[in-house]
Amino acid sequence: MSPYGRRNSPRILIAGAGIGGLTTALSLHAAGLYDVRVVEACPNMRAVGAGINLQPAAVRELTELGLAPALEKVAVATARLEYHHRFGGLIWSEPRGRAAGYNWPQYSVHRADLQEILLSAVLDRLGPEALVTGDRLVRYEQDRTPQPDRPPVRAYVANRPSPYGCDLLIGADGINSAVRATLYPHEGPPLGNGIRMWRGVTEGPAFLDGRTMVILGCNARVKAVAYPVTRPDESGRCLLNWVVESRTDDGVGEEEARGADWDRAVPPEEVLTHIEGWRSDFLDLHGVIAGAPRIGRYPMIDRDPLPTWIDGRVVLLGDAAHPLYPTGSNGASQAVVDARVLAYELAHHGVAEALRRYEADRLPQTTKLLAAHRRLEPDPVLRQVEALAPDGFHDIRHVLPENSLDGIKSCTRQVTGVDATALNARTSWSVAV
Repeated sequence: MSPYGRRNSPRILIAGAGIGGLTTALSLHAAGLYDVRVVEACPNMRAVGAGINLQPAAVRELTELGLAPALEKVAVATARLEYHHRFGGLIWSEPRGRAAGYNWPQYSVHRADLQEILLSAVLDRLGPEALVTGDRLVRYEQDRTPQPDRPPVRAYVANRPSPYGCDLLIGADGINSAVRATLYPHEGPPLGNGIRMWRGVTEGPAFLDGRTMVILGCNARVKAVAYPVTRPDESGRCLLNWVVESRTDDGVGEEEARGADWDRAVPPEEVLTHIEGWRSDFLDLHGVIAGAPRIGRYPMIDRDPLPTWIDGRVVLLGDAAHPLYPTGSNGASQAVVDARVLAYELAHHGVAEALRRYEADRLPQTTKLLAAHRRLEPDPVLRQVEALAPDGFHDIRHVLPENSLDGIKSCTRQVTGVDATALNARTSWSVAV
């Protein structure tokens, strides 16, 4: 049983109603902390984004929150990850999710569908009053010593005369977090690595087994990722999420890194020029890109790890704490895990001790993951394949011996966060209330 119970629960304010913020609200409620409010800058919680992956570690936590049936209806249980040459030849293949020994699947899902599942659960379990939209948090203040009749933390939002008062502020407000900016006012914009991404979701025929994520191209400057985010319908068609990544020479400007034009659509021709001449016998990538109803362009960015996520009764979570490159398909998953660990600790300890334990658990792990995502470039092996077989191949064994490809496997393992044996054996973070 939570030491707080319904009457003594601390007043908790969550900034941000993304995957991390909503999962945190559900996790706190499930752990017996009921005085929770989420404030979101967007006035309308509309369906946005493209496909994402949920690693088994995150699927376990969402399952323990009772969301597995809803997820199973909309997500694809990813079975394999494959690397292919830009002319289609298979370089490397490995199992994912249950096929890799986990007790829980890896899911590919449209971000909007996941967001809707989490939002519906929050409104149903916590009530509609728990979510306030159209309130953009801009900064916070707090008292280091208790003040009579004044909440210890005050969160200020734009165009609102009085702040929200709370006992704990959780900053889950993304890579350009206002909570993080208050804690680290001189940090500056996110850091780009010189890669731009073009993303879209296109209806098209399922490829391979309908459950495989493919990474195509695999040279030093350009590659593409594609995977289904819905199961095939009766006609064999599904929604395909795709990303094209290209290393540029002009870098990423501050305005672009801060998201100044992330909502701006670009024409297919801007993307297709990067994959001219590519071909594959299982996926018409050119047709998929040309048929996308909308294409967005984004920089690949992250931030350096922080020495601490805690400032008194304020704490960071998810992308606000540890934004990761999307190359490892793990950003949303780590936000889910953050939420569960934080709720577990708050259910068993006072705020100060709970935050200390949460940070001691999560900060070192995510710092390692951030470094792994930055070096997730099996390019030396892939460049070797390109150099030896520039016109493609039918059998990778005629190009390189299999043990030469072990570097790809080790790279992908480093960014999943936890191996199957450890995850399957770990005790639950669910709290009896």
